[in-house]
Amino acid sequence: MTGYKEGMTMIDTVEKIGNGSTIQHGKHNDRIYLMKLDEQDVDLILDELPELAKANSYSKVFCKIPKKAAPLFFANGYALEGYIPKFYKGRDDVFFVSKFLSSARRVNTEPDQLSKIAQLLAKKHTLKPRSSAYRIRKLNKTDVDQIIQIYHKVFESYPFPIHDPDYILKTMAENIHYFGAEKDGKLVALASSEMDKAGKNAEMTDFATIKNHGGNNLASLLLSEMEAEMRKEGMKTLYTIARVNSIPMNLTFLRSGYEYSGTLINNTNISGKIESMNIYYKHI
Repeated sequence: MTGYKEGMTMIDTVEKIGNGSTIQHGKHNDRIYLMKLDEQDVDLILDELPELAKANSYSKVFCKIPKKAAPLFFANGYALEGYIPKFYKGRDDVFFVSKFLSSARRVNTEPDQLSKIAQLLAKKHTLKPRSSAYRIRKLNKTDVDQIIQIYHKVFESYPFPIHDPDYILKTMAENIHYFGAEKDGKLVALASSEMDKAGKNAEMTDFATIKNHGGNNLASLLLSEMEAEMRKEGMKTLYTIARVNSIPMNLTFLRSGYEYSGTLINNTNISGKIESMNIYYKHI
């Protein structure tokens, strides 16, 4: 990791608690993120997350939970920020709920951008023509060095350690498929599909394009290839959590038929600061 900025290595901790629930927490995102809830852990989670947040002075607790657990979270001061219908196995809904522990974290700091998003949602969108200048392909372990180089160039910071080759190799072997756009034998854009195989859903994420290759519809081309692969893998629901500040990324998903279903206020540290994020989903 020599030569990388210090901010790139300041990644929050991911750990298991209770009977199998997974949380991510730390000062990088200044929050706790309940990534996976084991239903046996609801009481434990409701008790322990506020205590953990208080002990570390975190300003937000963000939880991804099945709909049936939502009333208990609402009764404990959580608010709904977004949802995805038929998220688990094409049947059960997921709710994204949050508890803000500081007044500053609760205030939307991007009203102009959200106004632009509202204007996008009022319009119909169609896919742009496919470019033949780039080859889109699924990546493998021989591509890791190029993957790291692109993420290093595009993201000053990120909520997960995508700048770490060991992380890329580990996730590639487990549940994440990486895809790239290649020109003249060199990768110039990336994205990945993070699968929940038991829940039959996948997050379409980590989109990155080198600047001088922007404007070539590469994110849409990657997304199309990723969707085809996820169909083969048996996924039923695809989703993304896209930066409010990236109008092109929001457009990519709207043009590909994804539905907007919520905004996570001041949620994620990406490209050097905490930003709000939009949720989009698509059933396949």
